[in-house]
Amino acid sequence: MGYAHYTISRNGEEIEAGYAVETVCEKTGCKEQIDRGLAHLCGATPGGDEYGCGGYFCAEHLLGAPVPEASGQCEPCSKRYDAEHPEDLTAAP
Repeated sequence: MGYAHYTISRNGEEIEAGYAVETVCEKTGCKEQIDRGLAHLCGATPGGDEYGCGGYFCAEHLLGAPVPEASGQCEPCSKRYDAEHPEDLTAAP
């Protein structure tokens, strides 16, 4: 399978995904043109996983991820992950 265009299931709905699928940022009110490629994905897995919702966001609304498995997280998923994993917020010595 290539990553230009494929179908995924997210929240019980089939959607088109991939870097060749144009869309807009999923942050309410944002009109930034993006694609549904992995670079814009919240979490590590298209469709959603323990790291994110599987939504697609522009650079302004996709925050860094706390784990290498995920490329980024939207703000609600970042806050949820931080609340569930407070040990990840402590700095290493």
